[in-house]
Amino acid sequence: MTISVRLSDKDTELIKTYAEINNISLSDLVRNAIIEKIEDEYDLECYEKAIKEFNKNPKTYTMEEVKKELGL
Repeated sequence: MTISVRLSDKDTELIKTYAEINNISLSDLVRNAIIEKIEDEYDLECYEKAIKEFNKNPKTYTMEEVKKELGL
């Protein structure tokens, strides 16, 4: 699939230079940046959900308690 993005000349030069310095293609750079952004937002969403759950029941367990519970 092909996606077009409009960029200023300044942004285009910055992106090209970054890709060259890091020896990666423009496609890989853009793909990786988009995927990283999506993963970061998903991680933040999971964190916020986990914090809400923890605040409802702030019980914590030591590593030894976890090992014992799991039979390790």
